[in-house]
Amino acid sequence: MNHKIFIVEDDPVISQGLKTYLSQWGYDCVSVDDFEHVLDEILDNQPDMVLMDISLPYYNGFYWCEQIRQISEIPIIFLSSASDNMNMIMAMNMGADDFIAKPFDFSVLVAKIQALIRRSYQFGNVTSYQNGAYQLLFQDNRVKYKDEVVDISPTECKILSLLFQYKNQVVTKEMIMEKLWEGDDFIDSNTLSVNMTRLRKKLSVIQLDDHIQTVKGKGYLLDGLDR
Repeated sequence: MNHKIFIVEDDPVISQGLKTYLSQWGYDCVSVDDFEHVLDEILDNQPDMVLMDISLPYYNGFYWCEQIRQISEIPIIFLSSASDNMNMIMAMNMGADDFIAKPFDFSVLVAKIQALIRRSYQFGNVTSYQNGAYQLLFQDNRVKYKDEVVDISPTECKILSLLFQYKNQVVTKEMIMEKLWEGDDFIDSNTLSVNMTRLRKKLSVIQLDDHIQTVKGKGYLLDGLDR
């Protein structure tokens, strides 16, 4: 099955270039028609990934990213010439999974898309991890606790999977970044901290955040809750 990519880019040359190049790699690409109703078009098309610009008609990419995150954990990559650190951090805060500065190399973009789709939709033979009454479900990107279920993003699911795997042990920031982004240049401890803050906020609903410790200068540790 080909993965579908939804492109939110107001420059028709860039948008068409993305569609042409990515289709050669087997992706089904759809570009937005109505920039005032981006979310509606995403819901209608049900893509596997969104490529999002920041500067758009009506509402900027940050707004649409936040709107998407209220209903979906679909992978989102920002493509923007506004590539200063503040915009990168803002994108991650709004729920983005990656940020690529324009102008970009198409081969690098494809590599990032492949890696993110692989992380988001493929988990090998392991489908879940258990820690006490908490269960991490890979296929659904969810954490289950008794009768409660919390939806998390694919990136957050990967972070939490490492903590579940190595419970009662310190998982270093370097381990997490290598696992998630495989050495992508823009990823640093600041963007990882943003992801952890977002993850902890979601997990607070089921009190799992209380069991995640920040080990200063090293990384994070999840308390083992198995009896």
